[in-house]
Amino acid sequence: MQVKNQMSRKVVTIPPNTSILRAIEIMHEKSIRHLPVVKNGELVGLVTEGDLRQASLLSLVDKVSIDDVMIKKPVTVSPEASIEEAARLVYWHKIGGLPVVAGRKLVGILTIVDILAAFIQLLGILKSSCRIDMILGNKPHAFAEVSALLRNHRAEIISVGMSNHKDRKKRVYYFRVGKCPVKPIVNELKKKGYKVLSVVE
Repeated sequence: MQVKNQMSRKVVTIPPNTSILRAIEIMHEKSIRHLPVVKNGELVGLVTEGDLRQASLLSLVDKVSIDDVMIKKPVTVSPEASIEEAARLVYWHKIGGLPVVAGRKLVGILTIVDILAAFIQLLGILKSSCRIDMILGNKPHAFAEVSALLRNHRAEIISVGMSNHKDRKKRVYYFRVGKCPVKPIVNELKKKGYKVLSVVE
């Protein structure tokens, strides 16, 4: 999934000469936490709710403009980038949103809520489903065999996740499947020698 499929295209922006008080008003009116600063159609900065909160403590707040407090080189992302890449940027830089730019032109904004929504969609968490957690072991073609077994039981595979086991030589696989009778699947998995750790119905 690419950023352009998940970003908000209708972005509220402000020019650099906006007053702090006006920027605060806009954030409250629109219920947003990030305001890209745009000049002649190009992104020149970004101001966040935290920036404005600090600036509002200044005694001369009405004389201070956004240009004085904005982040002049904000972290940005391309509309062609993957959601995973955007998530890494948000995590590494400890930020809550990313202006989306093509060249220097602002084309959208991607917030941490948008990224979370994308991962929820990819993982199928909101679908009616079950989850089977298991260790595949070192059996050749184990993943293909388990996938075929699930299909034979008419279980729709929604997503597959993976993490390290406490025994670092093993990996835990999380198969999320559409709502179905899970017990016969688990019984057959065990018969074939797979270790089922837990089932979430």
